[in-house]
Amino acid sequence: MDVLSDALAAMRTGRTRAARTDVQAPWGLRFSAVTGTTFHVVLHGTCRLLTDGAEPLELGPGDVVFLREGSAHALADAPDTPLVDFVPDRSDPDSPIGHVRIDGPGTRSILLCGAYQLDRTRPHPLMRELPEIVHLPARPDRNGELAHLVGLLATELDQNRPGRDGIVPSLVDAMLLYILRTWADERAASAGWAQALADGAIGQALRDIHARPGHPWTVERLAARSGLSRSVFAQRFTALVGEPPVAYLTWWRMTSAGRMLRESDAPLRNVAERVGYTSEFAFAKAFKRAYGVAPGTYRRAAVRDALDVPRQRAAHDAR
Repeated sequence: MDVLSDALAAMRTGRTRAARTDVQAPWGLRFSAVTGTTFHVVLHGTCRLLTDGAEPLELGPGDVVFLREGSAHALADAPDTPLVDFVPDRSDPDSPIGHVRIDGPGTRSILLCGAYQLDRTRPHPLMRELPEIVHLPARPDRNGELAHLVGLLATELDQNRPGRDGIVPSLVDAMLLYILRTWADERAASAGWAQALADGAIGQALRDIHARPGHPWTVERLAARSGLSRSVFAQRFTALVGEPPVAYLTWWRMTSAGRMLRESDAPLRNVAERVGYTSEFAFAKAFKRAYGVAPGTYRRAAVRDALDVPRQRAAHDAR
């Protein structure tokens, strides 16, 4: 079980939104806050990321920047350039991404700008450890896979070749995992989730929990499979993950249950069994404690929200 992929899959609530942004100086784009997370990739040229209370961040070719909270910000060729709202053209129903173009007399830059739809009400602990702005500059000593992915995106977006509409969305979705893996790899020696994923014993325990959330795990069983004593395992797990093993197990069971309720019509008793509860009543009580609503209410709200998304997008695109 791949813990990182599994955690992100459980947080996903909708399709990734992205737009190819082709601009010539002077230009400035204002990005509203979103409910998920925001990303930008500089495919060609340079620009500056502008956020409240911080110095402009210079971005160069191949740079990737990720805003954990999807907060309001701007991109521009220079800090004092007037800003306009970022409103992609999505008039082509066959295109997987939108388009933004600003013509001018100055230097040209090409970017990929977008947002991942993630449920921030129950963020994975790894996401909570990320800084608000993750800047991954293109440099020779950095993770090569991310650089290759950026190069593939640049090629696919520049060339209208057969298969592009299927390739680009997959590359954009994969980029989130590459961003998080690159960030974690570079911090594997430090305490926290980056080290937890790299630690043989704790990494094994996390994989076990994610692979079989319904198994009757105990601290003793997890410790035995990790090759550690109960006390050493519990201490190391808590230090790296940020919470005790049983607390994380419960959190993951409820997160998995929420995903099943959103994405399937399985009866509540089946959902309860798959996350380790023999009693539907005990499951409903634990779920309400975690989410604030009963499982049935949560499922109905998720279905209603899913039905509303196309109408919300149509209204936004019409504006």
